[in-house]
Amino acid sequence: MQMESVSRHLMLTIDQVSQLTGVRKSTLRYWEKSFDEFLRPARTMTNRREYTIDDLDLVKTIKRLLDEEHLTAEGVRVRLEQLVQLPPL
Repeated sequence: MQMESVSRHLMLTIDQVSQLTGVRKSTLRYWEKSFDEFLRPARTMTNRREYTIDDLDLVKTIKRLLDEEHLTAEGVRVRLEQLVQLPPL
């Protein structure tokens, strides 16, 4: 159980997320703008992106929806609204 707790606090760089998912860094930055209500990586003091494991899972989901289900960006947004519980603002 302790390992699961550690992995939930693990932060990944955009490079690591790109390598783990096969999604180019430029595409990740584009998705951050296109799906900003869902994909919001944290920023360091030097403005570098830090992705959580949940962010990594979300990137994998977006990739699957686009590649396998052939959804448009709007279709992905609709599906993500169904799948993801957004925290209150």
